[in-house]
Amino acid sequence: MQIIEYFECDRPEYWLSQIGKSDWKAGQDLYELLSREKLQDIAGENPKVLMLTNGDELISFCTYTEMADIQPTELTPWIGFVYTFPQYRGHRHMGKLFGEIEKLAKAEKVHDIYISTNHTGLYEKYGCEFHGVMDDMYGEPSRVYRKHVD
Repeated sequence: MQIIEYFECDRPEYWLSQIGKSDWKAGQDLYELLSREKLQDIAGENPKVLMLTNGDELISFCTYTEMADIQPTELTPWIGFVYTFPQYRGHRHMGKLFGEIEKLAKAEKVHDIYISTNHTGLYEKYGCEFHGVMDDMYGEPSRVYRKHVD
C-alpha cells in the first residue's frame, strides 16, 4: 500500500475518476470540487487530498486543509472528506492516512487537528476526542473532534 497526494501525483485524472466512484455524497462533492478546481475556495490555500492506494486500487481518501465546513472558525487545520470504499472497511486503513496527516502537522508545528462529522464512535478509534458541537456553513449542527499531535 502507498499513500499518494492528489495534487502531486502523476495521474490526477485517473485518481479523480476513482474518487468519483465513491457511493457517498461528500465523496461526490469532493469529486466535483476537484473537477472544477474549486477545492481551494472552501478549503483554503494548499489543500491536500491524501489517497491510500494498492496499485491502481483506491482504498481510502481524505483531505487535510486549512478550512472545512465549520466556518467561520479559528480552528485549523481540518481533516475532511474521510472515506473508505466498502470492500476495504473494517481494517483501519484510514489510520494510515491519519498517520500521514500527523506527520504533515508535526512538520507544520501544528498541535491539534479537527474533524467535523455526524458520526459517533468512529474517530475515537484513531485517538480523536470530542471537542463540541458547532454549526456548519449550512447552519446544521456538526460534531467536532480534535486530534492532538505530539
